[in-house]
Amino acid sequence: MNNAPVIRIHPADDVVIARRQLLSGTVLPGEGVTVSGLIPPGHKVAVHAIPAGAPVRRYNQVIGSAKQDIAPGQHVHSHNLEFSHVALDYAVGQGLHATDYVDTPATFDGIVRADGRIATRNYIGVLTSVNCSATVARAIADHFRRDIHPEALARYPNVDGVVALTHGSGCATDSAGEPLQVLRRTLGGYTRHPNFAAILVVGLGCETNQIEGLMAQEGLASGTTLHSFNIQDTGGTSRSVAHGIELVQWLLDDANRVKRQPVSASHITVGLQCGGSDGYSGISANPALGAAVDRLVRHGGTAILSETPETPEIYGGEHLLTRRAVSSDVADKLLARIRWWERYCARNDAEMDNNPSAGNKAGGLTTILEKSLGAIAKSGTTNLVDVVEYAQPVTAHGLVFMDTPGYDPVSATGQVAGGANLICFTTGRGSAYGCAPSPSLKLSTNTALWQRQEDDIDINCGEIVDGSASIDEMGERIFRLMLEAASGRKTKSELHGYGQNEFVPWSLGAVM
Repeated sequence: MNNAPVIRIHPADDVVIARRQLLSGTVLPGEGVTVSGLIPPGHKVAVHAIPAGAPVRRYNQVIGSAKQDIAPGQHVHSHNLEFSHVALDYAVGQGLHATDYVDTPATFDGIVRADGRIATRNYIGVLTSVNCSATVARAIADHFRRDIHPEALARYPNVDGVVALTHGSGCATDSAGEPLQVLRRTLGGYTRHPNFAAILVVGLGCETNQIEGLMAQEGLASGTTLHSFNIQDTGGTSRSVAHGIELVQWLLDDANRVKRQPVSASHITVGLQCGGSDGYSGISANPALGAAVDRLVRHGGTAILSETPETPEIYGGEHLLTRRAVSSDVADKLLARIRWWERYCARNDAEMDNNPSAGNKAGGLTTILEKSLGAIAKSGTTNLVDVVEYAQPVTAHGLVFMDTPGYDPVSATGQVAGGANLICFTTGRGSAYGCAPSPSLKLSTNTALWQRQEDDIDINCGEIVDGSASIDEMGERIFRLMLEAASGRKTKSELHGYGQNEFVPWSLGAVM
């Protein structure tokens, strides 16, 4: 265990981070500073005098400017630190380096579909074209819930479940506009997802998002694993539920025939998420996840970093990614999405710097710059190979950026639609989250959270803060846990039944 009262991230930083609650008068060894006032755990302490208006650095990057004179040993937070625009040097490609791929990739026990796609789970999905068909879809899936009707899937041990993924849109929107295209792209991505053995799409019949239009846009065709029907054509709610149950029952025999077999880790695509971040996120769980991502990429796998805007992963830190972009085209695509979000926020009278949230601030994060810089650590150190829009298929191997909102369920929904068959979710304040059909691993940033909410957390990265594990050691443990989860080991969120209600496609544009 490390008993030092604070953590220094970089020699050039103006602040250090409290490892535990610090009382006034505490002397900080090696800093020559005495604490003035109470400093909560995870919060910042000034290590020298900072004049009003001066930039404040953490991670050797500017996280804001002093609102007033700050004395050595004082608490640095929202009362004396504010967001400030920073001129960023994008230095495209200057941080590129060759990836040291392993000769023999690690393996996991995956499910090989008939067309060669690799799955980490084996579900039957019930999707909806419109909110109006959500009740029918849920009733169909509920018939097969193991916690309600344990006998329904007793004969199908290789089926992970039947899940209804419903949403609140699909009508009252422009029939040729971007909002409907994005919704259809999302539904299409889920329909093609290898973690589904089969899909039912349930519509009402008169909605804007006609099933035929969805199928045409996404190049889908009805067959043995894709079925669809409308409530109005089937004869109402009761008959539609009965028809859906009958279809699922018919599909279960084929779905149950799968067997897991060793496949390369190159078939893992992990979506990177963080929610309820705190002052330790950029010190423990995020860089540890980044170390695991580096390992996954070296084994041929793929990681998707997301969350561009207001509750972001990258806003204010995008220069750290452009330096790793494999081409100016990739960097330009990333910067184009930043500019899109600035225009989008301006149209909606929102501010790109209107975050961190209340929970983030309570955990020690003050500005969006500070939050973003810590969040980017999840991406590791490998090259940025591609940038895609929301729910677009991810086809490149390596680190990919997907443009999504910062709201975690919306962001992860886009990642899964793009092909993520695993989610890794870091949290400092505590999160209860799952993401069917892809398993979701949750990583705590501090040991206090692990002890308080172990019921929801899969691995404790607070050992890094405690000094009992290094970032690299924890990265190796996370990578091995990824392989286990991909092989079928149930995550905490799966054991609790999370995953259906967290399907939240990005709702763009006007509702008319």
